[in-house]
Amino acid sequence: MKNIHILQIGIGPMGVKIAQFIEARPGLKTIAAVDKSPGLIGRDLGEICGSAKSGVVIQPSIAEAIKKEKPDVAVLTTVSDMQRIVPQIEEVLAHGIPVVSTCEELSFPWKTAPRLAKRLDEAARASGVAVLGTGVNPGYLMDALPVFLTAVCQEVRSVTVRRFQNAQFRRIPFQKKIGAGLSLTDFQQKIEDGSLRHVGLTESMHLIAHRMGWKLDRTEDLISPVVAKQKIETETMTIPKGNATGVRQEGNGYVGGEAKIRLIFQATVGEKESYDEVVIEGTPGICSKIEGGVNGDVATCAITLNSIPQLLRSTPGLKTMVDVPPVSYVS
Repeated sequence: MKNIHILQIGIGPMGVKIAQFIEARPGLKTIAAVDKSPGLIGRDLGEICGSAKSGVVIQPSIAEAIKKEKPDVAVLTTVSDMQRIVPQIEEVLAHGIPVVSTCEELSFPWKTAPRLAKRLDEAARASGVAVLGTGVNPGYLMDALPVFLTAVCQEVRSVTVRRFQNAQFRRIPFQKKIGAGLSLTDFQQKIEDGSLRHVGLTESMHLIAHRMGWKLDRTEDLISPVVAKQKIETETMTIPKGNATGVRQEGNGYVGGEAKIRLIFQATVGEKESYDEVVIEGTPGICSKIEGGVNGDVATCAITLNSIPQLLRSTPGLKTMVDVPPVSYVS
């Protein structure tokens, strides 16, 4: 079987890691790359990824990147919100190329951004290809995985997911993203300006509700700091007592005043236990716990690439992880 040829758009930290995963995976090959950063345009993708020259030169536009060959699929790792991602995807669709993206809000935008979702769905159908938003969270751990676990249930009364992470061993940008080290005043300011939150919790709740057949009366997304009880020192930062070690975010989805969905995400520097847990209250009841948790960076890259074969088999339109055939590792 021939290699699946890939166009990569967005060569930031996630794009670089995905490029490294592609290079190591037989059957996949990056043939073109796009990034608008002046510091990246004209550079060889392989050199940026720390390997030998690949012959793939980063271009500022899709048209220039695919001038010699049309790829089978585009992997888009740029932004987290629908407002900015939709025009980027439409530009790819204009060339008749299917898209898989790590954009968090794209994981299930039908309730949070219905007009943009409809616009994107129509554009994908007109181009005859599929578009998919995926990732480890949202896209798997707090939505697709609990949905799949309910397949053996006669009845489901509620779904609870807990994702607890020790961020001490994650990338510095992730530690900053969760507010580690901030004073509580600065932490609150970042909550208010929208720069400190896990994107996708609300989308995950709507995906679960959609598949359970529940009509949510309302959702809430509650964000609070986890406060250091004593000074914490790591190789990369010192957190004074009383400052934030990270974030706790809880999403609740209500049906008839009852919280049918609870999603709890907590990431801190020095978190005592890392784990991912799904609890289904139903018949039968199910508790599935991944000790140590799933490495978010590795998992996001892997699920993005593993979804490509199923994306290419999918019917045209905007898809979610529960719309395409089940995704798995493909050797």
